[in-house]
Amino acid sequence: MTKDWKTRTQLVHEGSRRSQYGEMAEAIFLTQGFVYPTAEAAEARFLKAGDDEFIYARYGNPTTRSFEERIAAIEGTEDAFATASGMAAVSGALMSMLRAGDHVVSSRALFGSCLYILEEVLARYGVQVTFVDGADLAAWERAVTPATKAVFFESMSNPTLELVDIEGVSAIAHRHGAIVICDNVFSTPIFSRAVEQGADVVVYSTTKHIDGQGRALGGVICASRDFIRKTVEPYMKHTGGSMSPFTAWIMLNGMATLDLRCRAMADSAARVAAALQGHPALSRVIFPGLDSHPQHGLAMRQMGSGGTLVAFDIAAGKEAAFAFMNALQIIKISNNLGDAKSIATHPATTTHQRLPQDQKDLLGITPGLIRLSVGLEDADDLIGDLLGALSTIGRTMTT
Repeated sequence: MTKDWKTRTQLVHEGSRRSQYGEMAEAIFLTQGFVYPTAEAAEARFLKAGDDEFIYARYGNPTTRSFEERIAAIEGTEDAFATASGMAAVSGALMSMLRAGDHVVSSRALFGSCLYILEEVLARYGVQVTFVDGADLAAWERAVTPATKAVFFESMSNPTLELVDIEGVSAIAHRHGAIVICDNVFSTPIFSRAVEQGADVVVYSTTKHIDGQGRALGGVICASRDFIRKTVEPYMKHTGGSMSPFTAWIMLNGMATLDLRCRAMADSAARVAAALQGHPALSRVIFPGLDSHPQHGLAMRQMGSGGTLVAFDIAAGKEAAFAFMNALQIIKISNNLGDAKSIATHPATTTHQRLPQDQKDLLGITPGLIRLSVGLEDADDLIGDLLGALSTIGRTMTT
């Protein structure tokens, strides 16, 4: 495929494979194994498989490979490895490269399962992890040393939408020879230029914007060909975290509309954030696209957009937050994000429920915090739904 194609063209065509039938839609190769014409051919393929030769679906599959090539082209990496979930991508990227005695520096503001991998799993195997305030470059400077093997961060944190300066942190890490691993889910492949800005490895939960329809779990690790094939692939194919061909087919179809969806969702998110800002029931509205966000300038330089999520804090706390959520009519209560349907989440009692209270306090995960993933509905309808639900808080709590 040509490197001159624009993003939307790549999202439709990159990595396409057609059988002898010349099908228009991407084919689903629902097979776990492959047939060899001779025993000698089987031996030769196990010794060294060619670029478009496959052995077993846990190692690779034509449909999965199409997805990997398409996402790598969009992300600007040489290669990619598709995984069974976003957390398989996070754990695979880290576990495949780390050994006992290695040192990792990570931002503190992370999804709960990412914290579990860093605090529990890596520590169990003798990896030392130092947590820092991800927005503080001086903290990264102090923590990263010549002994640091990798740095890890969410480019936009879950759920308080704090940004990490990818270029700044990458420069610090690379001075010490550390690999930069960036979880890019909230920033999306459309708005983030993480590789261009210095990231070596980019991971996604494809469950989110890439699928975009709430249909399937998936993940992907994007990096250099050497890192993917020599470090990630041996680990993933032996530990079993590979993406299924059917899921890869879903993701391929999701990618065709990814640019259109993300831009429409971000436009609506900006309108929603502006409509909520200053509402008397809210103590704060968090959206990187607002001038009031402390990292607005970084968001514009790094993404050129505020993204598709808005967070806001209902001043009266948990009971009022629950009353608000229960009054929503269009927006659904769930714990996913990046969906065509708008989703409201109460992080303190769901996605970040297991965090100790002191960590919630440190990260700003208050009892009144709501994370809103803005979908593809009409922005005026979403604003009406939100304002209507906010207006019921006082009445609901007093009845």
